[in-house]
Amino acid sequence: MKPARVIVMAVAVLAAGGAGYLALKLTSQPAPQAAAPNVVVEKAPTVQVLASKASLPVGARLNPETLIWADWPENGIVDGLIRQDQRPEAIAELTGAIVRLPLFEGEPVRSEKIVDSSSRVMSALLPAGKRAVATEISVATSAGGFILPNDRVDVIMVRRQIEGEGYTTEVILSNVRVLAIDQRVEESANGERTAVGTTATLELDPEQAKIITVAQQMANRLTLALRSVADVQEADTGGADYLLSGDKGSPAIQVIRSGAVSNISAAN
Repeated sequence: MKPARVIVMAVAVLAAGGAGYLALKLTSQPAPQAAAPNVVVEKAPTVQVLASKASLPVGARLNPETLIWADWPENGIVDGLIRQDQRPEAIAELTGAIVRLPLFEGEPVRSEKIVDSSSRVMSALLPAGKRAVATEISVATSAGGFILPNDRVDVIMVRRQIEGEGYTTEVILSNVRVLAIDQRVEESANGERTAVGTTATLELDPEQAKIITVAQQMANRLTLALRSVADVQEADTGGADYLLSGDKGSPAIQVIRSGAVSNISAAN
């Protein structure tokens, strides 16, 4: 073999080996990492507002164990929130105040959700123009005992027919709010303890209060039918107006005989 050809082949082998070595070195080196930018996180300014330390039902009373000062974004402050820089003694001042609307754990306490401790509990829960009327109930007449305060119910009157056998039923009040349930604890034969309501207090307007008062005298039974929570947005109805005594033209006296209602004009 000619010397020149040997030299060319040797150079080619050396070049191939060098290229392979360089490729191996490049692949073994870690990829350069981009320098992390200097990120500065600024905390949004906050203020201390009064919040509920536990979930509180309607009618509960506030005390230092149920209230706490909590951080709240300054740009999220709205009217009604109680700020520590404005009322530093708010916890002491509101001790004994009554919860008018339910409060949940961690929720800011708003002025419109509570009433002064000097107020009577039931009158504090009543909106303006409404009346609280109590009616007797049992497990059989209150959806199996599942009706609770703030639920919506229909009041159904059941009465015996005047002539013949059988009963008539009708809804005398629709979609009214339950203010309170008077409950007692009963123990069954197997030792289980259950809370049974004996009286339901309903939120009614003056005309509805008259209707249920008459119905309590006429009915063999008044039953509460539990409604969906979605019905809270619907307005309550006036009820069975025929149970109201009198009319707009002239006063009348309402007489109830054996479950029958009749109106006698006062002029007679």
